[in-house]
Amino acid sequence: MMTNTKQVLITGASSGIGQQLAIDYAREGWSVLGCGQNQERLQALSDTSDKITAISFDITNYGDVNQKLGGLTNAPDLIILNAGTCEYIEHGQIDVALFRRVYDVNIFGMLNCIEALQSSFNKNTHLVIMGSTASYIPLPRAEAYGSSKAAVAYIAHTLAIDLASKGVTVSLVSPGFVKTPLTDKNDFAMPMIVTPEFASEKIRAGIAAGKKEIHFPTRFSFILKCISLLPIRMQLAAVKRMTGRTA
Repeated sequence: MMTNTKQVLITGASSGIGQQLAIDYAREGWSVLGCGQNQERLQALSDTSDKITAISFDITNYGDVNQKLGGLTNAPDLIILNAGTCEYIEHGQIDVALFRRVYDVNIFGMLNCIEALQSSFNKNTHLVIMGSTASYIPLPRAEAYGSSKAAVAYIAHTLAIDLASKGVTVSLVSPGFVKTPLTDKNDFAMPMIVTPEFASEKIRAGIAAGKKEIHFPTRFSFILKCISLLPIRMQLAAVKRMTGRTA
């Protein structure tokens, strides 16, 4: 491998957006560290290109993450913390165990990776964190997922401030609905859903342009951003109309 080859680390690379990003970056000549928990799918991914190296670990296991990522000599040029999960509550009934499962992956899993890698951050490091447009406005049944992504967005924005002195670039990605194994489980309409290929193209273009926020599809995210500017009473009314909720 040439020493000047750029390296990207991608979590959640065994499926969906992460898998597509790994494939596309490898095609562009990057050295890819594809991280995930499913060893079989990671091996299948690494078999697609000699530029993809599979690293298997449980993102929620602090010791496992530190063992696999903390041992890297240098932080990759580009770090895409994409791994995430989604579960919805039923009938407005809070399920603490469900919240913990979602938060462990979406928030603490992300933080485990950052802590393991941060000692080797430098002025060439670009940290990309996966949020969601679901964090923009309150959505039915999304109490766990939406709040976890709201926390992710806050962390990404504040890290952009705190890591600026080291020259580290931090970007937040906020996708709408993307057709992945995760969204295939959804039992409701997903307006303006896009493919992983579309998502990968938008994310890679935004990263290359150094954007601090990458959100898509544009029309969908713009609508949600506009709703988020309304008083909460009007936000709730708008969401009810959008989702067909009458109460």
